[in-house]
Amino acid sequence: MKLYSYYRSSATWRVRIALEYKGLAYDKECVALRREGGGQHSSEFLKVNPLGQVPALVVAGELGPTTITQSMAILEYLEETHPTPPLLPADPLSRARVRELAEIVNSGIQPLQNLPLQHALAKRGVDYLPITRGYIEKGLHALETLAGPVAGRFLVGDRVTFADLCLIPQLASSRRLGVELDRFALLLHVERECEALPAFRAASASAQPDREP
Repeated sequence: MKLYSYYRSSATWRVRIALEYKGLAYDKECVALRREGGGQHSSEFLKVNPLGQVPALVVAGELGPTTITQSMAILEYLEETHPTPPLLPADPLSRARVRELAEIVNSGIQPLQNLPLQHALAKRGVDYLPITRGYIEKGLHALETLAGPVAGRFLVGDRVTFADLCLIPQLASSRRLGVELDRFALLLHVERECEALPAFRAASASAQPDREP
């Protein structure tokens, strides 16, 4: 497998955690999102993903190598093809809860903090930071509230799930954007539990070959 990655991309970070947690070997192709012009806009990369986004995972298919884009689709693929160790609970209700919490981050927070949106707002003279922080805080509040009844060591029980894979990169992005996190005691507890695991440390932004100072 080959993963097109950017060290600070929260969507790619989720996939790196899953690959490390499941012990899967993969090659890494770094895409310089913040380089002038953006590596994601190159004609070569647009053949990989016409949307010009990471992650993209190249896997072996029946007719040869094939590419999967979108982090949640990649996580589902990895779970179905490499179910051990699992990243989804066994019972349907808990699985639905995991997907719900993951989507709060994936669709309710992360798109509103992406570089393209920030650049678009800045070009129009809009200070995007207060707007971005507001959406992040609202999403994290929802995440903490909904996880409260089902959390254990992690967001849903005592095993790592998709929800935790989404949480850790989001907290890193939140700090970078100046969001105050002290009020989210449960989320910070889960973060400490996750960061004690080798897979999360290996997948972290600071451990990537393309990390910037």
